[in-house]
Amino acid sequence: MTITPRIELRTGQSLIMTPQMQQAIKLLQLSNVELKEFVETELIENPLLDRDEGKENLDENMEREHGGEDEGLAENIDTELLEVESEKDFVSNNVEQKLQENEVSSLDIDDFGNVWDVEDTFQNKNISPNSLSDRSNQINNFTEYPYSIEQTIKQEISLREHILNQIQLEIKDHTDRKIAIFLTSYLDENGRISEDLSELGSQIGCDEKKIETILLTLQEFDPAGIFARTLSECWAIQLRDKDRLDPAMETLLNNIELLKVHDYKQLSQLCKVSVEDIRDMISEIWSLNHNPVELFNDPIIQPVAVDVLMRQTGNKNFVVELNSSELPKVLFNNDYYVEICQNLKTSEEKKYVAEKYQCANWLIKSLHQRATTILKVATAIVLKQNAFFEHGIEHLIPLALKDIAEDVEMHESTISRVTTNKYIDTPRGIFELKYFFSSALDSVDGDNSLSSEAVKHQIKKLIENENMDSILSDDKLVNILHSNGVQIARRTIAKYRESMKIPSSVDRRRAKRMIF
Repeated sequence: MTITPRIELRTGQSLIMTPQMQQAIKLLQLSNVELKEFVETELIENPLLDRDEGKENLDENMEREHGGEDEGLAENIDTELLEVESEKDFVSNNVEQKLQENEVSSLDIDDFGNVWDVEDTFQNKNISPNSLSDRSNQINNFTEYPYSIEQTIKQEISLREHILNQIQLEIKDHTDRKIAIFLTSYLDENGRISEDLSELGSQIGCDEKKIETILLTLQEFDPAGIFARTLSECWAIQLRDKDRLDPAMETLLNNIELLKVHDYKQLSQLCKVSVEDIRDMISEIWSLNHNPVELFNDPIIQPVAVDVLMRQTGNKNFVVELNSSELPKVLFNNDYYVEICQNLKTSEEKKYVAEKYQCANWLIKSLHQRATTILKVATAIVLKQNAFFEHGIEHLIPLALKDIAEDVEMHESTISRVTTNKYIDTPRGIFELKYFFSSALDSVDGDNSLSSEAVKHQIKKLIENENMDSILSDDKLVNILHSNGVQIARRTIAKYRESMKIPSSVDRRRAKRMIF
């Protein structure tokens, strides 16, 4: 068969993502800090947008400049929720009347053509097997590939990301991991925990011993010295990491007040070493890093910008509301829009104004939709995890993106975007919305699902409380959990036990015999 070029006409269907939809999705996944930066850029680039400095100031300015004729417009714009229902929220009847009086009512956005660059959309990107093959050949041809390694920019990892990566690798128990992430939010600018552990334990809903155990694990993380409670403990962690924390050095650090007054003789007696050795030990201490997090570009862990506020009412119900202080507030500048429409001369000017009009319209609608969606999803999560907020982390129920998606009638991908880098301030602390999602196990009666983290916590507590005469095998653990209403298989017990780095019953029995 001879291969010859020919023209073919084919019909087909494809999903086209409009620029407006792309912008809405982009705004949805931005954090509050990123959203503010994006809005600031739009305010600079779009002359039809104004920053809302407050509804009271807006009403006063309108009353003073227009004698109250645009009062209805101010009422239509809800500056707290950025509510925009239609284009009438941008151009009121009074403004339309002004346009007609100035004979510019004939302005039609459709006459300006498509103000969006169609070359940047998917509509003109004809994707076919041949085009994909051509693209692949282009990429494989190193001489024609348009990008080079020199054009890439190194992305510096933040301190928080560095710690979270280590938590995911080193801490297998999901409940312990949640507590570790919780402790990370309390690091100060020196990488230390200054809060009282008992207060943190009561806040998250677990005992102080549990908090301290997890804190000791976190103190083994990189950079050495992080998660210390005092400066002397920070030095001790670094010395232990270098295998230099001997009894003499430990005694020196425990008597740091003598070091401040240069009482080397007393230190020499306590450490049972010579004064010269004390001086060498002090020199080694001064060589340590007093602030282990200064190695990062973001040494200070910035407080997160909270998106949602949650408070408890007198009848023990929870109220969820948006943090309006963190929402960027923008308004459409109607007066300026009327003014420039009166002076449009060329088609390029008309096209520019139409483009900025449409951009402003969709930006405000997207901001309103983002705020509404976040509030809706956060409320659904709080209703699902009500037991956690009342009783603590052991009562965290299993939750999947699908569960919330069904409740709020949205797609799972939307829920994923909404819960990423979005934070809620609760009576138990500040949490990322993703914090409340976990896998599930069925109960014996089949009515309720149990969080895998809660089941792991039960297994860990049972093993911690066992004695040498009654070591619990995996089969015994299955029976105990079954009697407690947990439907779980033996292999699942073994998998959970191994993930928490708990030895088998044989190894535990052997270890306890060696101890006793």
